[in-house]
Amino acid sequence: MTTLRKQDHRLVWDYDHQAVWIEAWGPHSLRVRSTPLAEMTHDPEGALLPPGPGEAEIEINGDVGTIRHGRITATVHDRGRITITNQNGRVLLDERWRNRDIAGLTYNATNVPAREFKSLGGRSFQITQRWEAQAGEKFFGMGQYQDGQFDLKGSTLELAQRNSQASVPFVISNRGYGMLWNNPAIGRATFGNNYTEFVALSSSQLDYWITAGDTPSQLVSAYADATGKVPLMPDYALGFWQCKLRYKTQDELLEVAREYKRRGLPLSVIVADFFHWPLQGEWKFDPRYWPDPEAMVRELKGMGVELMVSIWPTVDKRSENYPEMLAQGLLVRTEGGVRTNFEFMGNTVFYDATHPKAREFVWSVAKKNYFDKGIRLFWLDEAEPEYSVYDFDQYRYHLGANQEVGNRYPLHYAQTFYEGLRSAGVENVVNLLRCAWAGSQRYGALVWSGDIDTTFESFRNQLVAGLHMGLAGIPWWTTDIGGFGGGDPDDPAYRELLIRWFQYGAFCPVFRLHGFRVDKNPKFALMHPDGSASDDVFSGGPNEVWSYGDEAYDILVHYLHLRERLKPYLAGLMRQAHEAGTPVMRPVFFDFPDEPSHWEIRDQFLLGPDLLVAPILEPQARSRSVALPRGATWKNHWTGAVVDGGVTISVDAPLGQIPLFLRVGGLNVL
Repeated sequence: MTTLRKQDHRLVWDYDHQAVWIEAWGPHSLRVRSTPLAEMTHDPEGALLPPGPGEAEIEINGDVGTIRHGRITATVHDRGRITITNQNGRVLLDERWRNRDIAGLTYNATNVPAREFKSLGGRSFQITQRWEAQAGEKFFGMGQYQDGQFDLKGSTLELAQRNSQASVPFVISNRGYGMLWNNPAIGRATFGNNYTEFVALSSSQLDYWITAGDTPSQLVSAYADATGKVPLMPDYALGFWQCKLRYKTQDELLEVAREYKRRGLPLSVIVADFFHWPLQGEWKFDPRYWPDPEAMVRELKGMGVELMVSIWPTVDKRSENYPEMLAQGLLVRTEGGVRTNFEFMGNTVFYDATHPKAREFVWSVAKKNYFDKGIRLFWLDEAEPEYSVYDFDQYRYHLGANQEVGNRYPLHYAQTFYEGLRSAGVENVVNLLRCAWAGSQRYGALVWSGDIDTTFESFRNQLVAGLHMGLAGIPWWTTDIGGFGGGDPDDPAYRELLIRWFQYGAFCPVFRLHGFRVDKNPKFALMHPDGSASDDVFSGGPNEVWSYGDEAYDILVHYLHLRERLKPYLAGLMRQAHEAGTPVMRPVFFDFPDEPSHWEIRDQFLLGPDLLVAPILEPQARSRSVALPRGATWKNHWTGAVVDGGVTISVDAPLGQIPLFLRVGGLNVL
């Protein structure tokens, strides 16, 4: 008896308690869903957007069904096994079943199915999906992890959001496909040598999306079509962003901006970071230290500088907005114990960004206290959100338990300010966030890599993390130049790291100096007796380009001006990201996928198709080897030497130089 049928342009398989839907979802792409429940779930606010027009070819022949859509075909075999192939018949995903048919009976020796639903009671299951491993397969993307792994084969990744970790579960394979694990549940992904496995710890259905393509560019662009594209990056955001842990007062911040202008240095954005507010959750300037924000914004704009303000999702229980937000159910709940999510200078609870009314409330306050004073640029910090204890099973959102929906939080946090700014007339929104999920890019998410260490090891990890984020569909990405936690501006060893990181930062999508530098004159009182912030809140040491000595200053200034020369080229790359989802910085194999060795290059990258950047990632290094991609001719920016690609060469790299190569015949980059 056949269990296959065609229904509403989808191929459906039903057997016993389980249903499977496979349907076209964008060109050359399919969406696969499965559940043991009576109905399949539809999620209009999730990662995937509604698909465009296009009907797949569906054939049913006895116990075998196929659905074909452009370059991709899914075949459902007897008893529900799914194999997905490309237009050439190459296997992309093949479910891992260990069944043998003996005399017409199914014999399962290991009793490990490819699709596994373990009941947790009610409508929740622990869901596991397993596929066969393919020899020679390499995986890239999945967001941002701090382990330095480039090819993810052999890795296990936690599908959860943490400070400096962003789970964006879209992966591309060198076999010619990209796959989105379309499930915001806490879980894990294992790219094993024996099989590939994804697990959702609590969910109602299995859901993934897959696209086939001949190049990485086709895969990433198809994903952008399916989940949304970044806005067009405003021109001002292409320049230099100045930030330190905390400018304490309006006068201090303005004086830094004035000093950049007195020195004739480019400056596009300056940041008022955390605790410019009286209490967390009040989302306004403390008038004792920021007495006239409108005048501050006017003066900065007169200098051609935009002001960014820090937003935290935390709400102090003593703050003026807490009682109303509590009464309206706009705060994250706890499943038991004391209702405190985060302890930092007060006991706080996060606003529930998954709740539409909470998003409206927070934007209404921010609009009155920031936007109406001329501020258009917001730093959405703590975006994971950062729980003091990452016991994911202890928290509950409007949309459900944290274990089931928690990875969506940063998407809705960005949505809060994106929709608010759009409704207020801002066309091209940029939101700086510390985390993201699939689809965050459509809400103007510019992700930075979190509170990372100030070491060369951390620096190396960021390069890999940024490349993965671009391939995971987040084309706007940056780091704290010099790392976040520590760094002595008077230490020669740290100055070297800062210089090398600054050189790299000049070629990131956003060029931003930030960090909690060693303060030689710290103040330890953290708050007033009433709990509000003061000028005694720790603020970190100096972190301006003139803070690191004369030698460093001359080098950093050179890269400030070099970035200015890059801006026309960057503007073109940002338009490509907006129109096609193309990552701004990307691995060598993105533009040169046909050479197998290019898929191994992890310590250099392309900024667009025409600029090869090879950062210095080791202390005291004054040269390094550079692999010049086959298929192009390359010109050394510093020496003018021209070399045909397909070779690895040794390149000098004195302290003031980062190895750079321009693609001959490409755009005029510098």
